[in-house]
Amino acid sequence: MAPPNSLIAFAVLAFAIIVIPGPSVMFVISRALAYGRRAALLTVVGNSAGFYAQVVLVAFGLGALLERSILAYNTVKFVGALYLVWLGIQTFRRRRELAQVDDATELQPHGSILLDGFVVGVANPKTIVFFAAVLPQYVRSDGAPAALQMAVLGLIFVAVALASDSVWGIAAGTARTWFARSPRRLERLGGAGGIAIAALGVRLAVSRRE
Repeated sequence: MAPPNSLIAFAVLAFAIIVIPGPSVMFVISRALAYGRRAALLTVVGNSAGFYAQVVLVAFGLGALLERSILAYNTVKFVGALYLVWLGIQTFRRRRELAQVDDATELQPHGSILLDGFVVGVANPKTIVFFAAVLPQYVRSDGAPAALQMAVLGLIFVAVALASDSVWGIAAGTARTWFARSPRRLERLGGAGGIAIAALGVRLAVSRRE
């Protein structure tokens, strides 16, 4: 297994990547504004599970396919983008319904919210390319099996993501609570959240591979 100093170095790198607001953070914030804190936290859990699924794919060599194949990369990218656009449209269409309840998770099963977060997390091609490029650098050839070492590193990444993204979700969900004093204002907020989610999908679709 990698020595403690390598694990700490990876944790610092993960924090630096995660703490900067990106697509996953914006998705969590948008869900918080439209659905509330509970939905935001469920989204964070689902999203982090999607990240860890990517780690597993990389550990078993499938991440290299996305790293090397433009077709595979673009396929995952457009699937994720279309899903985000669909979620955004559905949220916008339900904005009035969402504005009528304090906890919008009453209108959508928790399992469905978790699944949405998971799909968005696992369908982010940039994250899996990041894992494919970075994780092998922290694997020791004289240590445990490479797949096991990557799995542990992935747990560190997920732990940091859970902590950081939850803070964003709670903050945005708290803002929604303030807006809830006015149903009309909350309806507009929910509509804005839907537009933001759809915009994330469009942004992902037109983004270029770095």
